[in-house]
Amino acid sequence: MGSSFRLFKILRVLFSERIDELLPQPKRGTLKALAWCIPSVRMKRSRGERLRDALQTLGPVFVKFGQMLSTRRDLLPPDIAGPLAELQDRVKPFPGEVAKSIIESDLGCSVDDVFSEFSSDVMASASVAQVHAARLKTGEEVIVKVIRPGIEKVIEEDLKLMMTIAKFVEKNFVDGKRLKLVQVVSDYRMTILDELDLMREAANTALIRRNFEDSAICYVPQIYWDYTRRNVMVEERIYGIPISRVDIFKEKKVNMEKLAERGVEIFFTQVFDHSFFHADMHPGNVFVDISDPENPVYKAIDFGIVGTLDPESQAYLAQNLIAFFDRDYRAVAELHVESEWVPKDTNIGEFESAIRTVCEPIFQKPLGEISFGVLLIRLFEVARRFQMEVQPQLVLLQKTLLNIEGLGRELYPELDLWKTGKPFLERWVKERLGPKGIVDYAKRNVSRWAVQFPALTNTLLTTPERLERLESIQLQQADALKHIGQEAKRRRLTGHVSTLLGISGLVVAGTALIAEHDWLAGHWPFAIAALSLVLLVRR
Repeated sequence: MGSSFRLFKILRVLFSERIDELLPQPKRGTLKALAWCIPSVRMKRSRGERLRDALQTLGPVFVKFGQMLSTRRDLLPPDIAGPLAELQDRVKPFPGEVAKSIIESDLGCSVDDVFSEFSSDVMASASVAQVHAARLKTGEEVIVKVIRPGIEKVIEEDLKLMMTIAKFVEKNFVDGKRLKLVQVVSDYRMTILDELDLMREAANTALIRRNFEDSAICYVPQIYWDYTRRNVMVEERIYGIPISRVDIFKEKKVNMEKLAERGVEIFFTQVFDHSFFHADMHPGNVFVDISDPENPVYKAIDFGIVGTLDPESQAYLAQNLIAFFDRDYRAVAELHVESEWVPKDTNIGEFESAIRTVCEPIFQKPLGEISFGVLLIRLFEVARRFQMEVQPQLVLLQKTLLNIEGLGRELYPELDLWKTGKPFLERWVKERLGPKGIVDYAKRNVSRWAVQFPALTNTLLTTPERLERLESIQLQQADALKHIGQEAKRRRLTGHVSTLLGISGLVVAGTALIAEHDWLAGHWPFAIAALSLVLLVRR
């Protein structure tokens, strides 16, 4: 019932803002009657502004969706992309006094006991939390991030609705099981609920800070653990130009090509070298230090959503991307089968041909003009034909890669993602999957193997004895099962006979009562019981 009410509210908000007008003309017909049953409040606003306002009204899950859309300005009309960009850090805030009360409740002391300065004005406000500027008693400039009050209940409602829809699609649509929507929603549930715990975000930030500790191209702020709790996080304040301010970068003569390429390099480094990546890299979370215009440095914040890849997924992903770069469609098809992304019985030749049909027209363009996002969409169509299952562990990665490409193209339209990424991937494959990688793997695991070796030796030496004992046990079990089966058969037969005798006695007793007494004298229930028992015996 709660999901039904939430669905009705979503439809009411979308149609009141006339979001149906964003659909292609042929798709509007079935919705037109419903749309005009709901009063419109659009007034004099563009379609992008109406979409932005609708997503804000519906809550954080929808704001996240709008943030993701806003990073693909190359795929959206300007009148939609512009208003959606405001969802990155200009969501309607809650009062500063409320933020103070949350801080004091979590820290167990007054704001004045911790900060020499605290601004009630909001620096930035996003879907899940908002940020205030402050200064610690010890003098450090910091930002204080505070979770929105009551946000968890709203998110839970939306997640329940998403799960209801996912289960319905999986049960009733041909492609439902292949898409693994229930698993995708489950993973997304964990991701967004984790984002509500600022202790977890602080831990993510600390890890990524260590990963880039010696980096000359990326800086991550410090966490102040003494003042960080589930609903409050205190972090070093950084200064930089928002990544979306391309006008300032051009005015200051920043090397735009290097800036875009460094963004791609940071992404690949996180995914393949660290196996831990920032999965929410929309422009509101990325700043740039341009004190040296020729060597811009990224400054990243907001690590509430992160992703990881296991070594097997890393290896298959790297090899797949290299094969795409080289247009080796046979290798792409074989890797998909080996990694079980498509069924084992898939015809490699047919799959290779289908991939080539999709990719060749795209690769006829200059590499700098190829959109990885468009390629993924086309490949998804091929996947449907070959029952390729959605890989939940790659969903965040695909989303982040799309964000990175959109951000890079906005900075430097001639960005060649392939040119930047291929040398990195080739180096990674050579280091991790070549002789050096094997040696490094052995070095990392030799101590663990040394601990396990005595147990392994003992297992190998006692294997013949264990096999003989197992064979003896199996023979004993076979004899016991045979005896148990015979005993169970005898007991079932005895039970049937006893039941039939009891039922027969009841039938006789019921028949005698009916014969000796008047039917209307109150004994008709016995007659019904007797008749039921007769039917039971017959069955």
